[in-house]
Amino acid sequence: MSLKQQASGGAEVDERLAALVTNANAVRAIASAVEGTLGPKGLDTMLVDKFGEVVITNDGVTILTMMEANHPAARMLINIARAQQEEIGDGTTTATVMAGAMVGAGVEQVARGVPVARVIEGLRAGVRRGLAAMQERACPVADVNSPDLRRVALVAGRGHDDIADLVVRAAGLIGREKLLDRAFKLADTVVAEEGAENQVFMGVIINKEPVNRQMPRELNGVPVLVIDDALEPEEIEEEALATEAGFARYMELQNQFRENVQKIIQLQAGLVLVDRGVDDAAEEMLTDAGIMVVQRVANKELRRAAEHTGARMIKRTGLKKDLPQLAACLGRAGRVYNDEKLEHVQVLDGGGKPMATVLVGAATGEVVGERERIARDAASAVQAALRGGVVPGGGAVELAVAREVEQVRAGMRGMAAYGVDCVVEALKRPLAQIVSNAGFNPLEKIGDVIAAQVETGNDALAVDCDTGRLADMRELGVVDPLPVKTYAFKAAGEIAEAILRIDTIIKKREEKSEKDTG
Repeated sequence: MSLKQQASGGAEVDERLAALVTNANAVRAIASAVEGTLGPKGLDTMLVDKFGEVVITNDGVTILTMMEANHPAARMLINIARAQQEEIGDGTTTATVMAGAMVGAGVEQVARGVPVARVIEGLRAGVRRGLAAMQERACPVADVNSPDLRRVALVAGRGHDDIADLVVRAAGLIGREKLLDRAFKLADTVVAEEGAENQVFMGVIINKEPVNRQMPRELNGVPVLVIDDALEPEEIEEEALATEAGFARYMELQNQFRENVQKIIQLQAGLVLVDRGVDDAAEEMLTDAGIMVVQRVANKELRRAAEHTGARMIKRTGLKKDLPQLAACLGRAGRVYNDEKLEHVQVLDGGGKPMATVLVGAATGEVVGERERIARDAASAVQAALRGGVVPGGGAVELAVAREVEQVRAGMRGMAAYGVDCVVEALKRPLAQIVSNAGFNPLEKIGDVIAAQVETGNDALAVDCDTGRLADMRELGVVDPLPVKTYAFKAAGEIAEAILRIDTIIKKREEKSEKDTG
C-alpha cells in the first residue's frame, strides 16, 4: 500500500470517529463539572449568570440544569440526570460521573479498532450483570424506625445532623404505607425559610398570607373550604352588559354570588383557601364573619391542604349546592396559624391523611436554597431506602460489583469483552473520584480496596475519607439506597450506548412557518 493510500485510509478512520470523539468530549466536560462535588470531601461549585447573580451549590442536578450547555450530547446527559432526579431524587452526580467514564472507555475501545456494535454488546451484558449483583447485596429496611434511615439521611444530607433528624422524624410521622406510595414524594414536604426554626409538624404550609390583616391570626378546630377556582361572581361578556337583558343577568349573578358567600358563613367555615382571586365584596363579608381567607394559593399547596384536611375541592359553581351538600365538601384543621414573620399560613392536625412538613431554617437568604436542596436530597434518599433497601456506600458496592462484572468478560467470546471493560471502568469511577476529592491517590486506594475485599470477603470495605485507611462502610454508617445506585448505573449505561451509537452529526434545516412560506 502506498503512503497516499495509507494517509487516505487514516483520514477515513478519523472522519468516522469525528462524531464519536466530539460527543465523548462534550460528555466528559459535563462530568468534569460535577465530579469535584462527589463524596464527603467534595467541594462546591459557583454558578454565575449574565447579571452577576450567584448560586453556590454542591448539588449535582442543580449544577447540571443551571450550567450553560449547548452541545447536543451534553444536553442528553443533562436530561438523564434530570430524569434521575425526578424518579429517585438523588444520585445524579454518580450517574453523570459513571456515564462519562463509560463513554470515555467506549471511545478508546472504538479508536483501537473494536466495532461499536461489539462494544455495545459487551456494555449491555456488563450492565445486566452489574444490576443483578447490586440487587444481591441489598439489605431491606424493615420500617421507618430502622437506624439505616438515619444513616442514609446523614449521607445524602452531606453530614448535616439537624437536617437528617428532621427528615427521619417526618418519615416516622407519615408512616411506611404512605412513603411506599409511588405518587407521594417525601421531598415535596420540605420547605426552607430564612429565619425559621427547624421543625417537623403534622400539617402543611401555605406560602401566602391572609387577604387582609383584619382576618384572624389563629384559629382552632375549624372547618376548611378549598375552592379550586376564583371566589368571584361568574363573568358576563361586556357586549351583553349593554343590553337590558344582559344587565339583568349581571345583577342576578351578583345577587347569587352574595348568597353563595353567605352559605360559607352559615357553614361556619374558619379557613377558606382559594386558587385564584377573591372578590372585594366576598372579602368584606368573610372578614366581618371572622373567617381567614387565603387567595392565589399554589395548586400543589392547595391539593396538599385538601388532602390533609379531608376537604373536597370545589369550583365556584359548586357553591350553588345546598348547605348539606356543601358541608360534605368541608375538611377540618386542628389549628390554623398565620406566621407573620415568615409570611405563611400553617394548617395543622388535619382531619384527612397524615401530611408532615419539614421546615428547614436558614440564617441568611443566600443559603436558603442550598439548605432546601440538601433536605430534599435527604428526604428522597430516605424514601428510596425504604422502598428498595440499602447497600454499602463510599464506592464500596460498585467496586465489589466490578469484580463480578469482570467474570462476565471471561465467559464472553470475541471483541464484546472490550465492552465489558467499559462497564468495569465506570464502576471503579465513583470510589476513584471520592478518594481523589479527599486528597488521596485513587489508583493506590482502588488497588488496596480490591485486595482487601477479596481477602476478607467483605464487600463493604472502602476508604475512610478522614484518615485514608480502609474501613467497613456499614460500621461507619455510610450506606446508600439501592434504587439510587441501580438507577444511576442503568442510566449511565443507557446514555453511553446512545452516545456510542451516534455515527454522524447533521444539522437540521430550519422549519419555515406558514407565515414565512406565504
